[in-house]
Amino acid sequence: MQRAIALSALILLAGWAQAEIPAAFQGADLKLGERLMVEHKCNQCHAQKWGRDGQDIYRPKGRINTSSALMTMVEACNTDLGLGLFPEDVAAIAAVLNREHYHFSK
Repeated sequence: MQRAIALSALILLAGWAQAEIPAAFQGADLKLGERLMVEHKCNQCHAQKWGRDGQDIYRPKGRINTSSALMTMVEACNTDLGLGLFPEDVAAIAAVLNREHYHFSK
């Protein structure tokens, strides 16, 4: 009985946590996003353009103010730099950025 209650609580918590993730990022492979950001040297590129460690570009109060705008910006980098990322790659990178910097819930 206790096991069933614990399992039910875990399922409810998992559903609640998933609800906090914008639909655009649900199912995104965060490990893939992390790997792609290192592979394509995203932080180094941003550091060259914006100074310091490149993190200043990720401003929650900046022009990226929705999960959709975040996806669009990652896709713009993909296109401008000819990275050849697939849509699921773009979503994975955007999901990592959302987790680390933006925290959009919609």
